[in-house]
Amino acid sequence: MKNFSEKAISLQRGRLNVSTVMAGEIDHNVVGRFSMVRLLGGILLLLVMSGTETAIVRADTMHDGQFWFPLYNRFSPSDKVRGWFEINPRFGNDMSEIHQLLIRPALGYQITPGVSLWQGYAWITNYEPRFTDEHRLYQQLSYRKKFEGWNIFSRTRTEQRFIRDARGVSLRAREFFRMNFSLDDRKQWSFVLYDEIFVSLNATRNGPRSGFDQNRLFIGLNRKITPHLSMDVGYQNQSINTSGPRVADVMNHILLIQWFIDWTD
Repeated sequence: MKNFSEKAISLQRGRLNVSTVMAGEIDHNVVGRFSMVRLLGGILLLLVMSGTETAIVRADTMHDGQFWFPLYNRFSPSDKVRGWFEINPRFGNDMSEIHQLLIRPALGYQITPGVSLWQGYAWITNYEPRFTDEHRLYQQLSYRKKFEGWNIFSRTRTEQRFIRDARGVSLRAREFFRMNFSLDDRKQWSFVLYDEIFVSLNATRNGPRSGFDQNRLFIGLNRKITPHLSMDVGYQNQSINTSGPRVADVMNHILLIQWFIDWTD
């Protein structure tokens, strides 16, 4: 009887120890998730404040519902050389008709595991309100970094834009920053947040003015389908300045579904 009581007490102590450990792990997980939520909220607030400061949205801003469906293919012709091909159809006028198509190839060089340098070309056709097209050269510096449970990607891009009916070459700079946060242990689902700001560096006759050009803010989910295929789906807000400095007079609300094929991972 005494041995039985000692065993019962020992078993009860073991259960208490296990419960204490589990409670500690649960508390740690809850604190970690709460901290992540606070971090995401803070980042989103900073992006919104930055966009508000960059461009003052007018009361008569034109709004449009759009659907973008780009496909990106990243591959490795050799150990250090990288290739890129993008096709990007965009539908406007409340998603009822195609209004823009981009075809964008590029060739890059992997300087370090996380840093690459690119030279690319883009052909852009616009269909509304009338047909126009643009030929574009661009240079890009990309940076990728993976952490435990999340990763970042940034790119700095300069563009030389040859726009139909515009006098001269329009120069533009773009800065992009993206974060992915894993939502499950298998890393199949991720929360995605990114922002990209565009600034025209000069003014051209019958072309873009210098100063703030546009801003794109995206929030959504990423699904890792295979080791080489993933997809983003979410909402993108695009604020465009077409009339003057620091004024966004076009705002597009975009359903964005974009596919990534990456043979370099």
